[in-house]
Amino acid sequence: MELPVIDLSLYLESKEGKVSDLCGEVSRSLRETGALLVKDPRCTAQDNDRFLDMMERYFDSPSEFKRLQERPQLHYQVGVTPEGVEVPRSFVDEEMQHKLKQMPKPLQPSTPKGPDRKWRYMWRVGPRPSKTRFQELNAEPVVPDGFPEWKDTMDSWGYKMISALEAVAEMAAIGFGLPKDAFTSLMQQGPHLLAPTGSDLRRYGQEGTVFAGYHYDLNFLTIHGRSRFPGLNIWLRNGQKVEVKVPVGCLLIQTGKQIEWLTAGDCIAGMHEVVVTNRTTDAVKLAMEQNRFLWRVSSTLFGHIASDAVLKPLGHFAESPLASKYPPIYAGEFVEQELSVINLKGNKGQL
Repeated sequence: MELPVIDLSLYLESKEGKVSDLCGEVSRSLRETGALLVKDPRCTAQDNDRFLDMMERYFDSPSEFKRLQERPQLHYQVGVTPEGVEVPRSFVDEEMQHKLKQMPKPLQPSTPKGPDRKWRYMWRVGPRPSKTRFQELNAEPVVPDGFPEWKDTMDSWGYKMISALEAVAEMAAIGFGLPKDAFTSLMQQGPHLLAPTGSDLRRYGQEGTVFAGYHYDLNFLTIHGRSRFPGLNIWLRNGQKVEVKVPVGCLLIQTGKQIEWLTAGDCIAGMHEVVVTNRTTDAVKLAMEQNRFLWRVSSTLFGHIASDAVLKPLGHFAESPLASKYPPIYAGEFVEQELSVINLKGNKGQL
């Protein structure tokens, strides 16, 4: 199955009232597949490449240098998270493990042998609240030495992807029959995270290696630029497993747990994993021939609801028979609860 590609320029340039079909397609795709491909004229392939070039150089740096940017006391919510720290949700969630055993064998995710074999860098994007109950989720960013272009590159790509997310959030709200700003008003001053991962294909390039075990994202919506190495599998709402192919110049959007909360389960958090496949190994061979870095970098950005905003079913979703499964909770409190499960609170970050 091919995910639909939505051209956001049609929405950005349209008058209100002329885009209802497009908005319906966005909400339908998020509801039925948990994923969506978009093309945004503000986010170019060149922007993505500039970001990937810098992150490949960073992740290829020595481990002892990268660990200087480690902040475990802040739950790894800024700076670097070394490989072997993040634990896949499926590794610690007994209910999820039970569900996995019920799935047909060909649709089951790969079984990780321990914590994820990937590094991650957390970079806050956008303004933070001057007063918040959740200070550690809104900490100052960490800049590594020797990368003078770091802040500009991270902020530039991060703000562009947030702009794309906000457009999708508006379109989804319209498609769900909510006010246009139902989601974006809650995203203001959220702890949005540009959180690229780096997976060392020279060390861990064997087919079947799990870089990110089967999990959902705890935030509102996740957006990725195109990676130079394949390997992302997602599960649709009907249980179908799909290897994602992101066209050049496109962005991938995935649903997180916070949008599930706000829609009372009408839209559920999408499950996914990153695994070395035969397509990954083919890309590695080509990269070696071209003398390129052998790090699989994802330009992932986690779009969040503001920490001090309350998560609860919105509008007509509050009347859903499932609404009681999603009681009101501060978004920051929800994030802290999720982090405590996946080994990134105290010694624990975000999947």
